[in-house]
Amino acid sequence: LGNPAFSAQHQHRHHHHHCLELMLVGRRAAGCARKRLRGGAGWRLARQQARAWSSVTKKLRKPRVSKRRRAKVDEEEEEEGGLTYKAVEDAYERVQGKIERSACTKSRLFSRMLGHDVYFKKEHFSITGSYKERGALNTLLQLTDEEKEHGVICSSAGNHAQAVSYHSTRLGIDGVIVMPTNTPHVKVSRTKMFGAKVVLHGNSFAEAFEHALSIAEAENRTFIHAFNNEHVTAGQGTVAMELMEQNPYLDAVIVPVGGGGLIAGMALAIKHFNPRIKVYGVEAKSMPGMHNSIKAGRLESVTKVSTMADGIAIENVGAIPFDVIRKQVDDIVLVDEDEIAEAVLALVENERTIVEGSGATGLAALLSGKLKFRPKDRVAVVLTGGNLDMTLLGRIIDKGLVKTGRLARIRVLVDDQPGALATVTTIVSKHGGNIRFVDHERAFLIEHVGYTQPILTIETRGPEHIEEILAALHSEGFHDVSIDTPTGIKKTGRK
Repeated sequence: LGNPAFSAQHQHRHHHHHCLELMLVGRRAAGCARKRLRGGAGWRLARQQARAWSSVTKKLRKPRVSKRRRAKVDEEEEEEGGLTYKAVEDAYERVQGKIERSACTKSRLFSRMLGHDVYFKKEHFSITGSYKERGALNTLLQLTDEEKEHGVICSSAGNHAQAVSYHSTRLGIDGVIVMPTNTPHVKVSRTKMFGAKVVLHGNSFAEAFEHALSIAEAENRTFIHAFNNEHVTAGQGTVAMELMEQNPYLDAVIVPVGGGGLIAGMALAIKHFNPRIKVYGVEAKSMPGMHNSIKAGRLESVTKVSTMADGIAIENVGAIPFDVIRKQVDDIVLVDEDEIAEAVLALVENERTIVEGSGATGLAALLSGKLKFRPKDRVAVVLTGGNLDMTLLGRIIDKGLVKTGRLARIRVLVDDQPGALATVTTIVSKHGGNIRFVDHERAFLIEHVGYTQPILTIETRGPEHIEEILAALHSEGFHDVSIDTPTGIKKTGRK
């Protein structure tokens, strides 16, 4: 169509291909296509088609929800007070052009694996490695000149810290970040790299939080809360504003939950655009602060424990997000450490992308069956962060391999004599098992001193392969065989 040598007959014959182009690439490409056709005999017809498809693409930006239904949602927000969709919309206009728009792509492998369409909103590809820069920037842009002069401070386990450090430095605002002493090294180093001063204090977010408040009071700095802040929550909601433009006809959106700021802001936007879209939260089972709070109908604290989902390990969830979540979010489910590890591993293997534990909880809920959908459903999963410490990645991958049956530890009771271990290792290798480590247990065996127990850590192809190796050991006369599982040592019966 761009070739001036094309005759009018060719332009008429091929104008339907042009119309398809307009439908696919939108109004901007339509304008370019119109310019290419200007002057030809098919120009008038192409212009009519371009106008028609421009109106179609405008409609595609918003889902088909009745004005009455959307107005009802907005009226309920206004009557109840607090944070509203308007705040998220204003934040979106405020930060546009100042942050990078994250991609939303369909995963063909996970869609086939789970039996329904799966889309990933890839917030872990942002400059600071997470969605947190949205809320931080929205807050910083609304500071008064006096507040900017005195500087800002925040407490964070890492991602919010990097966001405040990066954008405060970029805007010429002095920033101080208080982080727990057990924060992953990669998050501490990157926070320093972005320009703010880092103070390590306490073993939990709560301790770092209290210390940050004392510094804020002493130095008259503006404290920017990681989630219990209306400006921050509204800024995080811009993830949903983008998502609704990229894929307005979703059936569900799955969001990791820590303090609640992200899912609260997103739920306000999603339910405004289309109240039929389900919004699900996912928390680490070891620290279910928001889940427990919603269930109790009031804010509930949880005890700090170690979890690979350190980015959402929050003892006290936010009151501001809580008020939104209990009205707008459809459900919150819990995933355990093994399920999170499996999700991180699955993303590495199938999407060739590294996502931190907290960022992978949404996929963990799908893979574990905690959230199930119909075959034709379109489900978006927010991958919230990619700031994963490489020393932790190896441990997470190993846990994922154990969960999927590709790494096993087998204990075999044998006579303590030459050649016994060689017989066991020969059987394992003959059946395709790759032995990583071998250890011996003698002193703590209940059996008499004539026995020993080799402990073999083996790489396998999966659970069925493990059963094949166990069956081979039993068939060769080794009947006292056990296998380590996440819940303990399990005896295997004679095959």
